[in-house]
Amino acid sequence: MERTEAAAPLTRPAAHAAGEGGLATPLISLRGAALAYGDRVLWRDLDLDVLPGEFLAVLGPNGSGKTSLLRVLLGRQPLTAGSVTVLGRAPRRGSSHIGYVPQQKSLPAHTMLRARDLVRLGMDGHRWGISLNPGAIGRRVDEILGSVGAMAYADVPVGKLSGGEQQRVRIAQALATDPRILLCDEPLLSLDLQSQRTVTTLVDQRRRSAETAVVFVTHEINPVLGLVDRVLYLAQGGFRIGTPDEVMTTSTLSQLYGTRVDVLRVRGRIVVVGAPDAATVHNHAGGPNGGGRP
Repeated sequence: MERTEAAAPLTRPAAHAAGEGGLATPLISLRGAALAYGDRVLWRDLDLDVLPGEFLAVLGPNGSGKTSLLRVLLGRQPLTAGSVTVLGRAPRRGSSHIGYVPQQKSLPAHTMLRARDLVRLGMDGHRWGISLNPGAIGRRVDEILGSVGAMAYADVPVGKLSGGEQQRVRIAQALATDPRILLCDEPLLSLDLQSQRTVTTLVDQRRRSAETAVVFVTHEINPVLGLVDRVLYLAQGGFRIGTPDEVMTTSTLSQLYGTRVDVLRVRGRIVVVGAPDAATVHNHAGGPNGGGRP
């Protein structure tokens, strides 16, 4: 298995998160990490550090282990081999320091849970009993909804919101505990272009203002191309890590897939042609058949 990790310096907040005194301490660290289901290896020998304020996009065809990586970081899936630490310790479920935006799924129209209720669950849904300070929590919920531009529909049942509005609320829920790490699993799926821009802007604002590390699983790099510090591309049981210019190239992806893959840049967009997984071609090109689960 071939793998590379570029040594190029990070851009934007992660590059100077530690100030002038030295490098920042990674919030996420994997060493020799491997994940397999029986004889099927998703990835192995993965060494990766994610720094405060870094925006890491995770790309790859269906079944390459993108969502599984997030499950590892959430403490829901053990590694097959190697080690992982999140905020200096083994991953654990229910950490208030990690915000999680799950895959976009439209909620039924009859869902009566309000937007503010969903955000509040992100703050105290793991606790039993009555909140000790409901007034303070209510004010915090309003603050978070306001920060993502969702106060106008705070009391609207989430089932009646559009896909883009629901995703704003999910981001608000993920930010409810002021996390140091934000994990996003295909947050742009099924959203129109304007909603994609809204979601990516909200995520980028968070990492810039609070130096929150972002791990952003996506089937298309183009909506986040101008925001990403590095790309982790998973395919064929291997991976590549580097800046978009280093990873999204004909030579790099051809080596990773073990066959000819052409990477074209058309009017500032990246188009991948010839990848063995047909969905990957459509997804990176932003075509009508984009989507699918990782």
